[in-house]
Amino acid sequence: MVTAISQLEENRTVEGVYAVARKERLRTKGGAPYLALELIDSTGRVQARIWNDVELLDQRFAEGDAVRVLGRVERFRNSLQLDVRTLEPAADVDPGTMAPALRRDADELEGFLEFLVAEIHNDPLRALVTRALGEAPLRSYPATSDGHHAYAGGLLEHTVGVATLCRETAQLHQRLRPDLLLAAALVHDIGRTQELGPPPLFTPTADGKLLGHVHLALRTLERLQAPAELLHAVACHHDIRAARTAEAAVLYHANQLDAVAATRPVPA
Repeated sequence: MVTAISQLEENRTVEGVYAVARKERLRTKGGAPYLALELIDSTGRVQARIWNDVELLDQRFAEGDAVRVLGRVERFRNSLQLDVRTLEPAADVDPGTMAPALRRDADELEGFLEFLVAEIHNDPLRALVTRALGEAPLRSYPATSDGHHAYAGGLLEHTVGVATLCRETAQLHQRLRPDLLLAAALVHDIGRTQELGPPPLFTPTADGKLLGHVHLALRTLERLQAPAELLHAVACHHDIRAARTAEAAVLYHANQLDAVAATRPVPA
């Protein structure tokens, strides 16, 4: 029986088909080679190690491949880890379908995204946001590669979450400019779709490595002739000290709140 990563339990021998998100050849303190892997499927990700037959197994697969694995689940530093006993290429599986997947209904989220865009009453600003989002397939990308919302569609979920928080805040504090705040929230992370490569690896692109998602978002928004205050809010959504407007500060805190709510543990 094939075991999904979310079903892994300590001290069990399991068989599964996963994509290789990371592969490193390392050495133990004694000098023996081993392979350090990160394996993923639509339910999550797990660290794995190959200690035996390293030379043989190393030649069978590369990063980005789908593999069929037999191993034993162990606990290492409070996290589950897979001790791989055997590994074979899974040539019949498309690794692009194995990125960790969105838990919520993507169609429902996209419908709510459209609702939020329609809540921008300034016509030119709404048209700009519509064009920017049309160039950014949020549904296909994570919000981060290894932090909050780190799965395909996580960028869509995070964007809807941040924009909803900003919309509600603007209703509570009517001194805020709701169109500006909501527009900035909806486009604040569009640069992720240029920073990261395709699934399942989401490896940073050449521009992504050099510029990062904030700069890439600003480059797109400047091309679309975004107003300066929108650019400012996007530019400092990770840097509260740089915020010079209330809308920029609110966007920073909404972004932080959505990330914390998605990742911090809660009691069982």
